[in-house]
Amino acid sequence: IRKRTIAEIVAFIQNHLTNYSVSQLCSALKFPRSTYYKALVCVPSNKRIEYEKFGRKVKQAFEDSKRRYGAVKLCRVLNGAGTPCSIKRVQRHMAEQGLRSVVVKKYNHHANHGSIPDDKVNILKRDFETETINQKWCTDITYIHVQKEGWTYLASVMDLCSRKIIGYAYGTSMTAELAVKAVENACLNVRDTKGIILHSDLGSQYTSKTFEDCLSRKEILHSFSRKGNPYDNACMESFHSVLKKEEIYLHTYQDSKEARRAIFEYIEGWYNRKRIHSSIGYLTPQQKEDEELKKAA
Repeated sequence: IRKRTIAEIVAFIQNHLTNYSVSQLCSALKFPRSTYYKALVCVPSNKRIEYEKFGRKVKQAFEDSKRRYGAVKLCRVLNGAGTPCSIKRVQRHMAEQGLRSVVVKKYNHHANHGSIPDDKVNILKRDFETETINQKWCTDITYIHVQKEGWTYLASVMDLCSRKIIGYAYGTSMTAELAVKAVENACLNVRDTKGIILHSDLGSQYTSKTFEDCLSRKEILHSFSRKGNPYDNACMESFHSVLKKEEIYLHTYQDSKEARRAIFEYIEGWYNRKRIHSSIGYLTPQQKEDEELKKAA
């Protein structure tokens, strides 16, 4: 036990158990009185001061991430802010302070070699690499529960280069119109959508005439996942998993209005502009998009 800790223990007991002397307390805790008196005048070393200062920085970075980052990303943030450190050092301070990021159970993948109908094509074929933005997009719909209305639905569109959510739509019905709205929102800031590959699953919303007509008007190529193969659309599955882990599962929404506001704040205020991603060199999606736009200028 550190000397300073010993003094703190005895002082605490003395304040609450005034009937006991220092001699009796030290005897019960099995250390000499000299250790206690020495600890009372102990001055923290420069090394200890620096250790505690770094611990506060770790905790502040953890709180700034809304308790979402683990040691790897906290290490990146601290290094980026001018505080050199290793992952193990961050892990040690997190363990000491009881800091743990939100986690979910790993998906247990079972191989499923499903096929797709003859009139559908898997153009993407799990090739998520791109040369720049607006070449490959992916989309999907996920469920979000609220107290008053039950299940509500979020349709999202991601750019595979920047990992940015470039379009999304939220509603109380899982319709083709919801999926179309997400794509239309994604196209708002894109001058030419011709030739963009948009990957989705075989859900009825994405195989509907309404959705196909939308893509046809914008000259977007439609790629489909094989049946029972979520890894064909892994990037979008990953986003929805992270959204639920970091936001949805941590809160209870009274109605769709409250959930809509939370989703907006998460995507626009956190995911796109603040959350760093290992797959894009620990940049935020917005930084990656800005980088690609700068290259094209």
